[in-house]
Amino acid sequence: MFSRFLVTIIAARMLEPRRFIQIVSGPRQTGKTTAIVQALEKIGLPYHFISADDPNLTSAEWLENEWELSRIQARQGEAILVVDEIQKIPDWSAIVKLLWDEDSRKNLKLKVLLTGSSTLLLQKGLSESLMGRFEMLHSPHWSYQECKEAFGYSLDDFLLYGGYPGAAPLIKEEERWARYIGTSIVEPTIAQDVLLMEEVRKPALLRSLFMLGSNYSGQELSFTKMLGQLTDAGNTVTLAHYLDLLSKAGVLTGLQNYSGNKLRTRKSSPRFMVFDTSLMTYTEGTGRHLLLENRVKRGHLVESAVGAYLLARSKSDDFEIYWWRERDKEVDFVIKKGNKLTAIEVKSGRVRNAGGGLEFRKLYPETLVLTVGDVNLSLENFLSGKQVLFANDAR
Repeated sequence: MFSRFLVTIIAARMLEPRRFIQIVSGPRQTGKTTAIVQALEKIGLPYHFISADDPNLTSAEWLENEWELSRIQARQGEAILVVDEIQKIPDWSAIVKLLWDEDSRKNLKLKVLLTGSSTLLLQKGLSESLMGRFEMLHSPHWSYQECKEAFGYSLDDFLLYGGYPGAAPLIKEEERWARYIGTSIVEPTIAQDVLLMEEVRKPALLRSLFMLGSNYSGQELSFTKMLGQLTDAGNTVTLAHYLDLLSKAGVLTGLQNYSGNKLRTRKSSPRFMVFDTSLMTYTEGTGRHLLLENRVKRGHLVESAVGAYLLARSKSDDFEIYWWRERDKEVDFVIKKGNKLTAIEVKSGRVRNAGGGLEFRKLYPETLVLTVGDVNLSLENFLSGKQVLFANDAR
């Protein structure tokens, strides 16, 4: 069975002396549970695995009882408790803090590993109770290199069908694949993860925004223009808030136009970007084959694949992602890490004015300029992680 690098990281953390609660978060269906099980089998320590997916079981009393079972194991030596989808337990962070601190006082060698799909619900709980007691591990969508090694994907396969491992066996049956994406990923993410984050007064608008934004991935669209394309559209503040919720759920985000002026950056129109190209393909409907055959549509698909790769890397490498345009000069992506800047242009087949990266470097002379898709840096090599993203970084 294929093993992601995340498995190695989890295994290493579980073999360390008990210091922090380890929390694995990431979008639905990216293989968090599978990675944890593989890591546990690899290290061989006794463990107790429980899931909060069953609403009839999840309560403070249930968690305390299961925790006590793990304590029995830990009294014989090191042991691990895994709680899957922890955010579904009401007031989970306060309960975990109480039990973790009690184990710490008693020097009990019980290590704790938690998972969650709702990033916002996790962050809310962590900020309330568990500061200083945890480390986060991110489980992103699968990369091109992982899909190539695990499923034999070609580059075109990856562009169309993205990085959801559960959908990989279905790519030869397009409608079946689409039903899986809709029922196992899109609908649960919106109906459960996003709508449970906080009150959403217009869920139909949230769904419409997801569909529109995914379909326009790689393109700029102002909130004002969106109002004309969405039914029951509300106002631009509502749209911006809903886009933020979709971003925290790991499905769709809006990149801002880079500027040295932070206020100007925040006020710019977003460029939509899916976290995985499968979401763009899914919203295309019956014309999915045109995404590869039509030069403009393929261009947006390629740019979205690059954007999704950067979004995944930004979590582990801790950098920010923007785009940039001044008059007729444009850069597809600008990434910023501390004082380091990199401008990334993507040769995707779309017709556009060239020279955006050089123009950007005139304004910011220390910028590293990369062109994905030229003779020096192919799209395949970039998506395979064979290019450093910032000047002076080790490969």
